Amino acid sequence: MEPRNLIIGVDVGGTNTDAVLLDPAKSGPEAVIASYKATTGTDVTTGIEEAIQRLLQDANVRPERVSGLMIGTTHFINAVIERDSSRLDPVAVVRLAGGNYLTHTPPFVDFPPALKKIIDGHWAKISGGIEIDGTEIGPVKDEEVLEQAKIIKEKGLRKVAVVGIYSPFDDDYRQEDHVRDLLKKNLPENVDIVCSKDVAGIGYLARENATILNASILRFARRTINGFRQAMKRLNLRCPLFLTSNSGHLLSSREAMSYPIQIFSSGATNSIRGASFLSAQGPMTQSRYVVDIGGTTTDIGCLLPSGFPRLASTSTEIGGVKVNFAMPQVESIGLGGGSLVHELPGGRLSIGPDSVGQSLKEEAKCFNGDSLTTTDIMVSAGKMQLGTVVPEIPLALISKAREKMKKMIEDHVDRMKTSPEPCQLLLVGGGAFLCPAELQGVASIEIPTHANVANAVGAAVAEIGQEIEVIVDASKKDAMLLEVRAKAVAQAISRGAKQDQVRTIEEDVSGIAAIEGKFKITVKVVGPVHYERLLKNVEFDDDLLLAKDETYHETKRLKIGDHSEASFDAKLVDHTTYTPYVDCDRIWHLSETDAYYISLGCYILGCAGGGTPYGSYLQVRQLLRDGCSIKIVDIEDLPENAVVGPVAAMGSPVIAIERLGGSLIFDAMQGMEEHLNINFTATLTAEIGGANGMAPLVLSSSRYKDIPCVDADLMGRAFPAFEMSSLFIGANNINDLLPACLSSGDGTTLTLTSAKNSTSVDKVLRAACITMGLAAGISARPTTKSELQRFAVPKSMSLSWRLGRAVVLARSRGTLATVHEDIIQEFGGPQAASKVFEGKIVGIEQSIYKGHSHGTLIIEKLTDYEKETINGSDIDGPEKVRIPFINENLFIEATYTSGEKKILATVPDLIMLLDKLTGEAVGVPEYRYGLKVMVLVAAAHPLWTSSERGLDIAGPKAFKFDISFKPCGTYQPIRSVIDEFAPSKQTKV
Repeated sequence: MEPRNLIIGVDVGGTNTDAVLLDPAKSGPEAVIASYKATTGTDVTTGIEEAIQRLLQDANVRPERVSGLMIGTTHFINAVIERDSSRLDPVAVVRLAGGNYLTHTPPFVDFPPALKKIIDGHWAKISGGIEIDGTEIGPVKDEEVLEQAKIIKEKGLRKVAVVGIYSPFDDDYRQEDHVRDLLKKNLPENVDIVCSKDVAGIGYLARENATILNASILRFARRTINGFRQAMKRLNLRCPLFLTSNSGHLLSSREAMSYPIQIFSSGATNSIRGASFLSAQGPMTQSRYVVDIGGTTTDIGCLLPSGFPRLASTSTEIGGVKVNFAMPQVESIGLGGGSLVHELPGGRLSIGPDSVGQSLKEEAKCFNGDSLTTTDIMVSAGKMQLGTVVPEIPLALISKAREKMKKMIEDHVDRMKTSPEPCQLLLVGGGAFLCPAELQGVASIEIPTHANVANAVGAAVAEIGQEIEVIVDASKKDAMLLEVRAKAVAQAISRGAKQDQVRTIEEDVSGIAAIEGKFKITVKVVGPVHYERLLKNVEFDDDLLLAKDETYHETKRLKIGDHSEASFDAKLVDHTTYTPYVDCDRIWHLSETDAYYISLGCYILGCAGGGTPYGSYLQVRQLLRDGCSIKIVDIEDLPENAVVGPVAAMGSPVIAIERLGGSLIFDAMQGMEEHLNINFTATLTAEIGGANGMAPLVLSSSRYKDIPCVDADLMGRAFPAFEMSSLFIGANNINDLLPACLSSGDGTTLTLTSAKNSTSVDKVLRAACITMGLAAGISARPTTKSELQRFAVPKSMSLSWRLGRAVVLARSRGTLATVHEDIIQEFGGPQAASKVFEGKIVGIEQSIYKGHSHGTLIIEKLTDYEKETINGSDIDGPEKVRIPFINENLFIEATYTSGEKKILATVPDLIMLLDKLTGEAVGVPEYRYGLKVMVLVAAAHPLWTSSERGLDIAGPKAFKFDISFKPCGTYQPIRSVIDEFAPSKQTKV
């Protein structure tokens, strides 16, 4: 018998199905024995079968010599994007969430409505859930599980998602497993049950979304993979079948049938991995960048020294649904061989994103068509031989178009880079001819041999991987690192990796923001496939899979889901004419549009801190959709005897993204009322910046306290410490701000009545917060109307609304390049705010110290080739700026060409970063190299700047910086939404 020493890699694209036959004993281009491109049809199995058959014929290789087949496909994601109800099944969602967590963020809360209509089969919340340290929020109650089994069975649902709070850290109780096993015993055999801990990591809603999509696509994935198996049988391939995942690891066909969502975006990963394997330069000690130019888009990814792609650090979207599983970080632009070239008024020119796509040979000028494409430009320039004619295009237009393409590639390569040094580039794809031989910021460009099938090569060389993530105490981190490392290796071997060749590709031990004494350990390992061991079980596995489900048959688009929209979609609102509803009593009744504006504005006012308000926004939106009312009032309209409760959440953003909602702040308010024997008549946020800006909106709703929220706060931004409250400015000592009530939301409430000094309050509260699951609600001492008139920062809800509206209006009008001008006007004009810098993040130093994110941000001025427009306004400006931060930005130090350094702004003035592409705030969690930002400053309220007392509390010296405060402008009173839109039409300032 001939040795079974060859492998086949296949990548299924939208146009072509690429296949390669590879000798794993060799490396680089020499390993490729043969390659073939087949057309991808509606039935992907046909294309795969044709490609493999031709591959074996061309290489004169018998099927018995193939020891493994690796397939990469984005086929499954299309069902989600197309809202195809013939390929998506309804799902029952069972949440394990004790207490009141997740009450106002039900499953499907941020799904596109058309997709929700197809997939939302049933959902319920039962007892259970885990804290971040692995202890139980509450035990699972079997009777509740059995009740849900009965309902699911009655509804005839066959797909179930089980999602528990912090389930990825549940090593002891294994709550999701227990619920799954109990459901299996009480549901029909053909019901599939998916546990969220097996699908994605931390971030409850994003993990739940991924689990729901995974469950919904199971039937279609099983049919498709069985189709692959049947094709293998017809081709006499008796070897293991693997599918490549988004992260570049292999899934066995059995695993792929269980977790098809891990395959959704494997195409870009395969190209990156294939380019690495084919490169003549071999292994590198630094990152390289892969540019894959196709017919419609250019995808740019980062190839790490490990040989794997850099993964996105935040959640991403699939078909409009936010998910948080491993995905390659890719910059995509509308530049491909079929991209249309448009001449615009004023001599300007645009390229893409529209493209002739697969119709290039019918529509491009070089094929006697009428459309001017990038291919035509290159053919006319003599850089490409294609088509039947050479188009006659003016030299000036050719030059301008080639320069535009060059800048597009340069700009997006730069966004991917992690350092300013020139990088090395690998160029693959059928449209590679669009890329010039030299690029700014690029040291070298290599086009590997077989670059046109790099994606199939990447599939063929994929490896078995395993990742483990845990949260541990500081005292245990060293021992746990060894344990986690050993566990990851053992699991990779059990899944088919060669025992002596498993290697670590990522290992990280880092502190957690706002949680002192806790560390997150992440270990990722990979190893080549042990084909000899797997071949022994291939026949058994093959028989099992073919018997599992019905015969493969492509049923694409038998029934398309309803595309009706929800009651609110930012894209459907006419923001130029929208007005908020303020009644004749000067009460502002919140709408979904108002909540959306406020959420965007709150993050801007966070000055990079406070955490994203997205989760809080979803809670507010759901309350409004449930028919609840939320009211906002002005300080001046409060009754004289008003009792106003300042509220906030305390703890880490890591907790906020997992333990959403809950009653922790509500319980803290209740605790304060009981302690003082009072009833609050209104509430307000302690800090408007970040997620806390929206906290009182939930509590003041008719679902809870049914009291108004005051259009004010006690910071005017976000600050990291309890004592940094505007009320402290008028206090004799810290005890004037007490009592403060802290609540866990699950039964534990603490009231602090006195303290020896201001710093001890924050220490005590944070220590108690750790015992409450590392997040708690806080209700501060009630305030009066007169106290708020003297010491609150007024109209901060109005300011958030206006800032958010400015961003949305700029986005809808296509004027994001000048969104800073709109924001400056909302702060009161140039005398109150300004844009002090525009550039690119080139350096980030960050660490966790005593629960706070400490670090320094370096931003450099954009070069001319990086700018969208050239103007002379920044000729005399700084070359770079340095911004130290402790949770929030603290000051800006500018460096000029002469070497001179100058402080442009300091706390308590506001220092804000906006993403140039979206206009939205950039917080500390989003800081990354290559991000182009605008740096804005705005004058703080005079409470902070007009007295030594205010500066002592929140000025530079409060953060241990020996810098004198100089105001960046003059504070201007904010225009009240209530004053502007009340029926009286009176405008007050």
